[in-house]
Amino acid sequence: MDYTAYRQILAETQALSELPFNDDEYEARLSRVRAAMQHWELDALLLTDPADINYLTGYHTFEVSVHACLVCTAERLVLQVASIETGAAVVTARADEILGYRWENPDEVIAPLCDLLMPCAAVGIDGWHAGLRHGVMAALAARLGSARFQEAGALLDGVRIVKSDAELACLRESARITSAGLEAAMAVIRPGVTDNEVAAEGARALLAAGSEFMSLQPIVTSGERIGVIHVNHKRRVIAAGDPVFLEFGAAYQRYTAPMMRTAVAGRASTEMQAVADLCHELYEVLCRHMQPGDSFDAAAQAAEAVLSPWQARLFHSGVFGYAVGAQFPPSWVEGSGYIARGQARQFEVGMVFHLPLCLRLPGQWGVGLSDTVMVTERGGVALTDNDWRLHELPV
Repeated sequence: MDYTAYRQILAETQALSELPFNDDEYEARLSRVRAAMQHWELDALLLTDPADINYLTGYHTFEVSVHACLVCTAERLVLQVASIETGAAVVTARADEILGYRWENPDEVIAPLCDLLMPCAAVGIDGWHAGLRHGVMAALAARLGSARFQEAGALLDGVRIVKSDAELACLRESARITSAGLEAAMAVIRPGVTDNEVAAEGARALLAAGSEFMSLQPIVTSGERIGVIHVNHKRRVIAAGDPVFLEFGAAYQRYTAPMMRTAVAGRASTEMQAVADLCHELYEVLCRHMQPGDSFDAAAQAAEAVLSPWQARLFHSGVFGYAVGAQFPPSWVEGSGYIARGQARQFEVGMVFHLPLCLRLPGQWGVGLSDTVMVTERGGVALTDNDWRLHELPV
């Protein structure tokens, strides 16, 4: 059976059976995007971010390493995927047409895209996303001319950053599953256990509670390794008195609401507790400043003022929050907005951010606590359920 026959059988038996949302949800999204295209004076969008494609069509697969794209015009949505992914496309995606190309022959990508884009004088692209492959872009520019392609990554970011009720429901379900995973992982922390064992128990609980494949694996580090940002479990044995940092994010319909917690295998030092209290103070300040009409920059500067007395001693990334929503590996960061100095965008009701408040004492330890927070008329309100305690676990 070749891939066209395989695709046809699925189209006849399981078409759209795994579409995450109803037609009204997708029509509303498409209307907002097309209105933005008109404002930007674009005839088409060439979307290559798996999350952008998912947002407009529902398309999802764990194979996001191969080329896929969506051409969106005022009249049509055309999805192009590798031949082996056409089955997933007919089962999960709402599109006017699905084009396949042989996985082993990427040269088949270009000609159909040229045919689609030839009538379009202005085509928006996201030149900063890794999904837009240099070879594809170079070939399109060579055949169609580079002048018609315009940077438009901010267009879809501006639509996606405000979540619908259906999206918020998915984020709340992710938050529930994330919490279950963290609780299970914390229950096995004790001296003599490895960070891998803690991560394994957390992963088991996340999957058992309903998580799909995650955009990021569970993150577990302990002791001095917490002081290094973005390392993960590596068979380290937890010692008495070690802090253990956990950051989990379950995926539900691809939506992720991450959360950080820190536990101590024994008694926390006075300084560890002080840093945990500082994380909580930062969180409260940020939530107060996440008011509609206030800027991301103003919230970041308010947090920086709280952090200032510790700045010479503790490392923080400088990003106090990032937007989350539907994502795919290798990250759950949506990329549509950051609470950081210099970010002039204003908060709107329905935006959702993870506030990653991890403070690191390089070479010694770190403490991380966080919630995923929704912007409301009264400020930031948590979707996750962190208790903002530095948990001291019996040894």
